[in-house]
Amino acid sequence: MIRLFIAAAIIIFGIIKFCSSAEENPYTGETQYVGLNPEEEIALGLQTAPMLIKEYGGLSSNSPAREKVQETGRKLVANSIANSSPYKYEFYLLADTQTINAFALPGGPIFITEALYSRLQNINQLAGVLGHEIGHVIGRHSAERMAQQGFTNSVLTAVAVGSESQGATQIAAVAGNLINMKYGRGDELDSDNLGVKIMMDAGYDPEALIEVMEILKKAGGPNRTPEFQSTHPDPDNRVEKIREAIKQYRK
Repeated sequence: MIRLFIAAAIIIFGIIKFCSSAEENPYTGETQYVGLNPEEEIALGLQTAPMLIKEYGGLSSNSPAREKVQETGRKLVANSIANSSPYKYEFYLLADTQTINAFALPGGPIFITEALYSRLQNINQLAGVLGHEIGHVIGRHSAERMAQQGFTNSVLTAVAVGSESQGATQIAAVAGNLINMKYGRGDELDSDNLGVKIMMDAGYDPEALIEVMEILKKAGGPNRTPEFQSTHPDPDNRVEKIREAIKQYRK
């Protein structure tokens, strides 16, 4: 009985903490549950960036390519809603030639690997990749995921306290991971939408983001991970949403 009381208290505390973090994102108009304020996001991004650069083999030695990434990113920020945000955007080309990836840290640092950069065929495609990552930053997806993970951890702790069954705890852990994966896929689609708007505002061709999806699809090969088990939606499914966004912002 005491176990159940403690478990209930943990869950109630987690719910109160999660719900009290609700606020409207001024750039998307959506109500979000976020665990950090913009200043904390910036500090976290600045602190984490050097570790990630090291993990991916340092910065690329290709100076012209590094400058192109920086110039394209800065143009996207200067001519879009990102310019009115408080974040400090920096754009990095990483030396990793094996990992096809691009990602953003909270507060503004944005990265693309040489493996992905080398597959891009024009500046519009590069703008598509970077615009998508800027979308993650202004969408505050990292802060949102941290709040969600904190709530999930509260539930898992409550299950562990309230149940002596290891199986129940494991099931709760799997359920929590699936919930957070779903949010991750939603974040990707939201960033595609924001990326289209950012590209168009900066004068880039948004159709190039569809071309990027084709590049990612080919890079994945025939043995791609099923969409449900991946944090990224299937490129084919993303194309449909990108087309919808292009139509929306061309009006």
